Amino acid sequence: MSHSMTGYGGSARHYGGYNIQFEIKSVNHRYSEVVLRMPREWTCYEDKLRRLVQEHVKRGRIDVFISKEREDDSSLPFVLNRPVIEAYIQANEELKRHYGIDSSLTAKDLLALPDAVIAPDPLLDGAVTGEQWESVLMEGLEEALDGLIAMREQEGLHLVSDIEQRVNRLQEIHTDIVRLAPEVVVDYRNRLKGRLAELLEGAFDEQRFAMEVAVFADRSNIDEELIRLKSHFEQCRGLLQSEGPVGRKLDFLIQEMNRETNTIGSKANHLALVNRVVEMKAELEKIREQAANLE
Repeated sequence: MSHSMTGYGGSARHYGGYNIQFEIKSVNHRYSEVVLRMPREWTCYEDKLRRLVQEHVKRGRIDVFISKEREDDSSLPFVLNRPVIEAYIQANEELKRHYGIDSSLTAKDLLALPDAVIAPDPLLDGAVTGEQWESVLMEGLEEALDGLIAMREQEGLHLVSDIEQRVNRLQEIHTDIVRLAPEVVVDYRNRLKGRLAELLEGAFDEQRFAMEVAVFADRSNIDEELIRLKSHFEQCRGLLQSEGPVGRKLDFLIQEMNRETNTIGSKANHLALVNRVVEMKAELEKIREQAANLE
């Protein structure tokens, strides 16, 4: 079943003292483009995460957002950040020595300074291994992808339904054109004969007249275009019910249908036919707009 290129999915994981949020959204794009945004310490997993997305989504711009927040937990063990505290003390001594500023630091002062006390970070201190983080990230992203794909599939159903209805309308217009096509030559013959009769008072060469009508009939014949259009309609229906990405194939098929319709329009010398061609082109443009959203 055809999928839309627009969708959204999300998930969350609680691991290693962190709440990890996964968001993934996709929009229309001519090709496949995956953009990941995540904490810098997880960039080593970017290639595997990107491949996971590409296995599930074949076309569109896909933005992946992974963020982390430390969970509120009073039991987390806070420890002194010794390098930072020693730097503060050294700076204080330099103030005394070089500028004569007499100041003393108490334990309370030191503990209030930024980054003097920290909680161990399982992302950095080795409490959680790289393999464990990779597993958590892959599972969380896969769950978000499931939501994205479900939305893309649902949107795809609506798009396919709309396009199928428009193809049915194209078939109806096609039937009208098939019915009207023979009238083009008949109307031309009657108009030409009437004009010649007025000009020549009925005395004109019947053989030459028949030849002119035959030339016009050959030049205005649209049988081949109608046959190809009918084939394109069937191909379009087949694509819409097939598995896998169909957007590009459908775009090419719409171009071919437009080409045949334009040819019919250039050959048509009949008001009713021209009106049908205009309507057909309008429907094809609507189909093209909808097909641009399909994967």
